[in-house]
Amino acid sequence: MKFSIWIQEQWQKRGLYAWLMMPLSFLYCLVMILRREAYGSGLLKTYQIGKPVIVIGNLSVGGTGKTPLVIWLANGLARKGFRPAVISRGYGGRAKKFPLLVNAETHAAISGDEPAMIARRLGCPVVIDPDRVAAANWLVERDLCDVIISDDGLQHLALGRDLEIAVITSDRVAGNGLCLPAGPLRENQARLKSIDVVISREKKSTLTEHTMDLLPGECSRLENPAMRLPLSAFWKGPVHAIAGIGNPEGFFSSLRTAGLEIIPHPFP
Repeated sequence: MKFSIWIQEQWQKRGLYAWLMMPLSFLYCLVMILRREAYGSGLLKTYQIGKPVIVIGNLSVGGTGKTPLVIWLANGLARKGFRPAVISRGYGGRAKKFPLLVNAETHAAISGDEPAMIARRLGCPVVIDPDRVAAANWLVERDLCDVIISDDGLQHLALGRDLEIAVITSDRVAGNGLCLPAGPLRENQARLKSIDVVISREKKSTLTEHTMDLLPGECSRLENPAMRLPLSAFWKGPVHAIAGIGNPEGFFSSLRTAGLEIIPHPFP
């Protein structure tokens, strides 16, 4: 069994692994609380950049649907006449210089796969930098936007924000209820109370009235993204489904719901 699958299973229960990691989990949770208090009290500086900042993120490790929400929100803002821009850490990319402006031609190996996908789907600036404040200031100094969306930025407290949005999947929001490394939480679940908008992927969420769903659309060829086919083109036989995201089962489930017979391949 792959380690990534094994650890996901451990995070859903309070077994031997969770109990062994409990002291580290307590320490991690305490550090996160103290860090937030330090920013809230002004002990650590929060930078205001002079433009509205919307932060989208989650409390747990893994995919919850943040990036599709970023794309949807940016498109909606653009239709309303705003000039949105997206900033991201660029996780998984091999960029050497920052900030890096990502466009449709930027290879995912350089920028990370999510920024590359966002840039290809949107006509707005996408900038990656481990320092989110630097990325935001770079955009503001060049007057490239009038609103900034920070993708996966809930825990990046140095950047001031006007609105926080958390995306959760109700069945995984707490897992075993523990913080890293004993459980999947980046922060204690009580943090949800201070977030402006909580959006659940589950239609019957007990935590929020705001819900969202991801509907599979067309398939595009990686070598030529302009070439697209409807999912119905793959109904005739089994297809290999490859996922390298935090919650691959959600992706596989959506394909099954769309009528595909799949052979799943989750990758870490």
